Amino acid sequence: MFGGVGFLLHGNMLVGVWKESLIVRLGPDSSDEALGEAHVAPFDITGKPMKGWVLVQPQGVADDAQLKSWIDRATKFVSTLPRK
Repeated sequence: MFGGVGFLLHGNMLVGVWKESLIVRLGPDSSDEALGEAHVAPFDITGKPMKGWVLVQPQGVADDAQLKSWIDRATKFVSTLPRK
């Protein structure tokens, strides 16, 4: 998906890799909040940002604890979605 690797939870996209960055599905409220954090940008590869998603630059997932934190945050949101 998006020309990279994606990971699903119950059939819903959770996180993925696009180029060298992590894309994370957080939902609209949490993604807006995350945009204020270091190394986080809107997920925009087409000229139109995807609502509910963020792009975490490599510096934001430099160690296992940072990566786990992003996956946990995505899991919190995606686990509320209906299974596909």
